[in-house]
Amino acid sequence: MKSILILINDAPYGTEKAYNGLRIANQIAKDYPEAEVRIFLMADAVGCAMKSQVTPNGYYNIERMVHFSIQKGAKVKLCGTCAQARGIHAHMLIEGAEMGTLAQLTQWVAESEKQLVF
Repeated sequence: MKSILILINDAPYGTEKAYNGLRIANQIAKDYPEAEVRIFLMADAVGCAMKSQVTPNGYYNIERMVHFSIQKGAKVKLCGTCAQARGIHAHMLIEGAEMGTLAQLTQWVAESEKQLVF
């Protein structure tokens, strides 16, 4: 089984890095359902997993994209230190997203066959 780590550092909106990272994650899930996809959100990207995001009609919604990834089997973790620095707590996250640690990220890096960084 392929193991792919997608590390996202940018805020959910303002640039398209989070959007593109999640697009790739969701395309992998569609085309390679046997692949293990892990998404780690760091720095301003921790906001990607917050629930109740409201975007204008016709504009992509990062919350829905993260939720879709989780539904397709991706594991999603946030840097706990990054989240804490931004006042984000576990109860503010969409279902399936979890607080993580640098040690967990390090393990994911060591275990993954491919890493993509956004």
